[in-house]
Amino acid sequence: MSEKEKEDLTSRVLQHGELVDYQEGAVVSRAIIKKQVGTVTLFAFDAGEGLSEHTAPFDALVHILDGEAEIRISGVLHQLKQGEMIIMPAHEPHALKAVKRFKMMLVMIKSQETMAI
Repeated sequence: MSEKEKEDLTSRVLQHGELVDYQEGAVVSRAIIKKQVGTVTLFAFDAGEGLSEHTAPFDALVHILDGEAEIRISGVLHQLKQGEMIIMPAHEPHALKAVKRFKMMLVMIKSQETMAI
């Protein structure tokens, strides 16, 4: 874990642009909150980059902070742009791809069932 990731961010006004930067040909992530009950993670995707189809054992909220993304949930394609958000339901296959480079905040809240795993 880098020094930047260890930095205490509580009780501070934060700008997402200062917390996660775009990198050419890459997906960059930074956990902002990481607790047993859930996580908040910022991502920066370069154009054309993405996350392959996968599932998660809990619902996940994606909020697009900058740019444009394609998010496929159970085979249905959704086009999202800055300021929009979508909930990816638990156990449903989903994938993300950068139409243009984009930043997102991913919020995952774990249920009691998933915390016992």
